[in-house]
Amino acid sequence: MRVEVRLFAMVRERAGAPTLELELEEGATVADAVAALRLQPALSGAGAGLPFRLAVNREYAPDTQPLVAGDELAVITPVSGGSQEADGARISARVSEEPISADPLTLLVGDPRAGAIVTFHGTTREVDLLRYEAYAEMAAERIDAILRECAGSHGLCAAAAAHRVGDVPLGEPSVIVAVSAPHRPEAFAGAREAIDRIKSEAPIWKKESNAGAEEWVEGSLP
Repeated sequence: MRVEVRLFAMVRERAGAPTLELELEEGATVADAVAALRLQPALSGAGAGLPFRLAVNREYAPDTQPLVAGDELAVITPVSGGSQEADGARISARVSEEPISADPLTLLVGDPRAGAIVTFHGTTREVDLLRYEAYAEMAAERIDAILRECAGSHGLCAAAAAHRVGDVPLGEPSVIVAVSAPHRPEAFAGAREAIDRIKSEAPIWKKESNAGAEEWVEGSLP
């Protein structure tokens, strides 16, 4: 069977294309696809040993998961960050090329039950700009899931996040998280978990651009 694999960031650059096709045996698993991908030039030679995971239909997939023709596969290399669905909580997640602002997110999380609203801005610093690339469909779904889980864990009234892709100049925000809760400890804890998990789990990569030199920022696998 033939499957298409989406490529992003440094792997896309090495391959010179946003996708590649694999020919696999019927009944092949994720582990079989990973082995086949290791033979591709973009993930061998200079890229040998590059850690990656496969996403299947926008979900991180275990090695034992079987594949079928028509599955959407994506190579997820280390992303640019680190290291229960809520009852009655409003959730908003957005990934966009448009500039982002805290004001709309703050309005989204306002709630009569809330005694505290916490916002976090992640901004470009020390370089001319950061260039973000995302597996946008999966990133938005993953951020939505993270916010729902944080709302359930911390008793949040509402949670919202916006992540910008494309070029983000010095001093401008690339990601904003806003949460509301009845009390400030829950609001601070919910916002902290949300941004930490977005940075480590959402398939978003960044490249530093300074004085004409560009370099992908190292990260960790989700």
